[in-house]
Amino acid sequence: MDEDPIAATRRWLQRAVIGLNLCPFAKAVQAKDQIRFVLSAATTTEQLLEELATELAWLNDTDPAVVDTTLLIHPQVLTDFYDYNDFLDQADAAIDALGLEGEIQVASFHPDYQFAGSDFDDVGNCTNRSPYPMLHLLREASVERAVAAFPDPDAIVDRNIETLEGLGVEGYRKLLEP
Repeated sequence: MDEDPIAATRRWLQRAVIGLNLCPFAKAVQAKDQIRFVLSAATTTEQLLEELATELAWLNDTDPAVVDTTLLIHPQVLTDFYDYNDFLDQADAAIDALGLEGEIQVASFHPDYQFAGSDFDDVGNCTNRSPYPMLHLLREASVERAVAAFPDPDAIVDRNIETLEGLGVEGYRKLLEP
Protein backbone atom coordinates (compact mmCIF):
# COMPACT_ATOMS: atom_id res chain seq x y z
CA MET A 1 0.00 0.00 0.00
CA ASP A 2 1.27 3.45 -0.88
CA GLU A 3 -1.41 5.16 1.14
CA ASP A 4 -0.96 7.02 4.42
CA PRO A 5 -1.11 4.29 7.09
CA ILE A 6 -3.06 6.45 9.52
CA ALA A 7 -5.70 7.30 6.89
CA ALA A 8 -6.00 3.61 5.99
CA THR A 9 -6.29 2.68 9.67
CA ARG A 10 -8.96 5.32 10.28
CA ARG A 11 -10.93 3.97 7.29
CA TRP A 12 -10.56 0.40 8.63
CA LEU A 13 -11.73 1.54 12.05
CA GLN A 14 -14.73 3.38 10.60
CA ARG A 15 -15.80 0.83 7.97
CA ALA A 16 -14.87 -2.52 9.52
CA VAL A 17 -14.45 -2.22 13.28
CA ILE A 18 -17.29 0.27 13.81
CA GLY A 19 -19.20 -0.11 10.53
CA LEU A 20 -19.53 -3.88 10.86
CA ASN A 21 -19.76 -3.54 14.66
CA LEU A 22 -16.87 -5.99 15.09
CA CYS A 23 -16.09 -4.24 18.35
CA PRO A 24 -19.20 -2.74 19.93
CA PHE A 25 -16.99 -0.74 22.31
CA ALA A 26 -15.03 1.14 19.63
CA LYS A 27 -17.74 3.57 18.57
CA ALA A 28 -17.88 5.38 21.92
CA VAL A 29 -14.13 6.05 22.18
CA GLN A 30 -14.01 7.07 18.53
CA ALA A 31 -16.96 9.46 18.96
CA LYS A 32 -15.20 11.04 21.97
CA ASP A 33 -11.94 11.30 19.99
CA GLN A 34 -10.14 9.21 22.63
CA ILE A 35 -8.12 7.06 20.19
CA ARG A 36 -4.49 7.95 19.66
CA PHE A 37 -3.07 6.98 16.25
CA VAL A 38 0.72 6.65 16.29
CA LEU A 39 2.73 5.93 13.16
CA SER A 40 5.95 4.16 14.02
CA ALA A 41 9.12 4.95 12.13
CA ALA A 42 10.70 1.72 13.39
CA THR A 43 12.50 -0.48 10.91
CA THR A 44 13.74 -3.01 13.48
CA THR A 45 12.04 -4.90 16.28
CA GLU A 46 14.39 -3.20 18.76
CA GLN A 47 13.22 0.23 17.62
CA LEU A 48 9.58 -0.89 17.76
CA LEU A 49 10.06 -2.23 21.28
CA GLU A 50 11.45 1.16 22.35
CA GLU A 51 8.49 2.97 20.76
CA LEU A 52 6.08 0.52 22.38
CA ALA A 53 7.60 1.19 25.82
CA THR A 54 7.30 4.94 25.22
CA GLU A 55 3.66 4.61 24.18
CA LEU A 56 2.80 2.31 27.10
CA ALA A 57 4.24 4.85 29.55
CA TRP A 58 2.55 7.75 27.75
CA LEU A 59 -0.86 6.04 27.80
CA ASN A 60 -0.48 5.09 31.44
CA ASP A 61 0.36 8.71 32.36
CA THR A 62 -2.50 10.21 30.31
CA ASP A 63 -6.00 10.81 31.60
CA PRO A 64 -8.31 8.16 30.08
CA ALA A 65 -10.88 10.88 29.42
CA VAL A 66 -8.36 12.43 27.03
CA VAL A 67 -6.93 9.26 25.41
CA ASP A 68 -8.38 5.88 26.27
CA THR A 69 -6.54 3.69 23.77
CA THR A 70 -3.62 3.81 21.34
CA LEU A 71 -3.11 2.23 17.92
CA LEU A 72 0.63 1.88 17.31
CA ILE A 73 0.89 1.31 13.55
CA HIS A 74 4.22 -0.08 12.34
CA PRO A 75 4.22 -0.58 8.55
CA GLN A 76 7.99 -1.04 8.15
CA VAL A 77 8.62 -3.80 10.67
CA LEU A 78 7.03 -7.16 11.46
CA THR A 79 5.23 -7.32 8.14
CA ASP A 80 5.51 -11.13 8.27
CA PHE A 81 2.67 -12.36 10.48
CA TYR A 82 4.69 -15.11 12.14
CA ASP A 83 7.46 -12.65 13.10
CA TYR A 84 4.75 -10.29 14.36
CA ASN A 85 3.12 -13.06 16.36
CA ASP A 86 6.46 -13.96 17.95
CA PHE A 87 6.98 -10.30 18.88
CA LEU A 88 3.84 -10.29 21.02
CA ASP A 89 5.77 -12.07 23.78
CA GLN A 90 8.22 -9.15 23.81
CA ALA A 91 5.29 -6.72 23.96
CA ASP A 92 3.91 -8.54 27.01
CA ALA A 93 7.38 -8.51 28.58
CA ALA A 94 7.55 -4.73 28.06
CA ILE A 95 4.26 -4.34 29.90
CA ASP A 96 5.63 -6.42 32.79
CA ALA A 97 8.96 -4.53 32.83
CA LEU A 98 7.11 -1.21 33.12
CA GLY A 99 4.94 -2.54 35.96
CA LEU A 100 1.80 -2.19 33.84
CA GLU A 101 0.51 -5.76 34.06
CA GLY A 102 -3.17 -5.52 34.94
CA GLU A 103 -3.22 -1.91 33.72
CA ILE A 104 -2.62 -2.09 29.96
CA GLN A 105 -2.86 -4.97 27.51
CA VAL A 106 -1.92 -5.35 23.86
CA ALA A 107 -4.41 -6.57 21.27
CA SER A 108 -2.97 -7.75 17.98
CA PHE A 109 -3.96 -6.75 14.44
CA HIS A 110 -2.12 -7.57 11.21
CA PRO A 111 -3.00 -7.66 7.48
CA ASP A 112 -2.24 -11.41 7.42
CA TYR A 113 -3.66 -12.29 10.83
CA GLN A 114 -4.35 -15.99 11.17
CA PHE A 115 -5.81 -17.70 14.21
CA ALA A 116 -4.13 -20.95 15.22
CA GLY A 117 -5.78 -23.91 13.53
CA SER A 118 -7.46 -21.81 10.83
CA ASP A 119 -6.80 -21.67 7.10
CA PHE A 120 -5.33 -18.41 5.82
CA ASP A 121 -8.51 -17.57 3.88
CA ASP A 122 -10.84 -18.38 6.79
CA VAL A 123 -13.07 -15.32 7.00
CA GLY A 124 -12.89 -15.41 10.81
CA ASN A 125 -9.30 -14.16 10.57
CA CYS A 126 -10.67 -10.86 9.28
CA THR A 127 -11.76 -9.92 12.81
CA ASN A 128 -8.08 -9.20 13.49
CA ARG A 129 -6.96 -8.11 10.02
CA SER A 130 -5.96 -4.47 9.69
CA PRO A 131 -4.45 -2.53 6.80
CA TYR A 132 -1.02 -2.48 8.47
CA PRO A 133 0.59 -4.33 11.37
CA MET A 134 -0.37 -2.64 14.62
CA LEU A 135 -0.36 -3.02 18.35
CA HIS A 136 -3.55 -1.88 20.06
CA LEU A 137 -2.86 -0.64 23.58
CA LEU A 138 -5.92 -0.97 25.78
CA ARG A 139 -6.52 0.08 29.35
CA GLU A 140 -7.73 -2.99 31.21
CA ALA A 141 -10.12 -0.94 33.37
CA SER A 142 -11.80 0.36 30.21
CA VAL A 143 -12.10 -3.14 28.78
CA GLU A 144 -13.62 -4.42 32.03
CA ARG A 145 -16.16 -1.56 32.14
CA ALA A 146 -17.15 -2.08 28.51
CA VAL A 147 -17.55 -5.84 28.89
CA ALA A 148 -19.56 -5.44 32.11
CA ALA A 149 -21.92 -3.02 30.38
CA PHE A 150 -22.49 -5.32 27.39
CA PRO A 151 -25.40 -7.75 27.85
CA ASP A 152 -23.68 -10.82 26.35
CA PRO A 153 -20.01 -10.24 25.50
CA ASP A 154 -19.53 -13.90 24.53
CA ALA A 155 -22.00 -13.40 21.67
CA ILE A 156 -19.68 -10.85 20.01
CA VAL A 157 -17.43 -13.52 18.48
CA ASP A 158 -20.34 -15.53 17.05
CA ARG A 159 -22.00 -12.39 15.67
CA ASN A 160 -18.71 -11.27 14.09
CA ILE A 161 -18.22 -14.62 12.36
CA GLU A 162 -21.80 -14.49 11.05
CA THR A 163 -21.28 -10.94 9.77
CA LEU A 164 -18.00 -11.79 8.09
CA GLU A 165 -19.33 -15.00 6.55
CA GLY A 166 -22.04 -12.90 4.91
CA LEU A 167 -19.41 -10.51 3.58
CA GLY A 168 -16.69 -13.01 2.66
CA VAL A 169 -12.93 -12.40 2.52
CA GLU A 170 -13.16 -10.57 -0.82
CA GLY A 171 -16.02 -8.40 0.45
CA TYR A 172 -13.94 -7.54 3.50
CA ARG A 173 -10.99 -6.53 1.29
CA LYS A 174 -13.24 -4.33 -0.85
CA LEU A 175 -14.66 -2.69 2.25
CA LEU A 176 -11.20 -1.34 3.06
CA GLU A 177 -10.39 0.02 -0.40
CA PRO A 178 -9.87 3.79 -0.64
